[in-house]
Amino acid sequence: MNRMYFVYVLISLRDKQFYVGITEDVKMRFKNHIEGKVISTRSRRPLKLVGYEFYWYKKEAGAREKYLKSSDGRKKMKLRYKQTIDKLLARHSPGK
Repeated sequence: MNRMYFVYVLISLRDKQFYVGITEDVKMRFKNHIEGKVISTRSRRPLKLVGYEFYWYKKEAGAREKYLKSSDGRKKMKLRYKQTIDKLLARHSPGK
């Protein structure tokens, strides 16, 4: 059986910024982020998983991750996940 590679998108409820990563196990990787085991997101918790995509080939997943980290990719990502992000941030805003 082939491996699957996931490109995933997190949002920090602290700084409202995206984090894009690649993994073979979304559930475990997200758990690592939540538990503060990932240095790049440790200080940006709490985090929410916004979405993910899967690819059969690591090269394709890597290209998608690179695109989503680009200026154009981030703009499109914000549009794609706008409703989800708005709801997550509204639930977490002070006073709610």
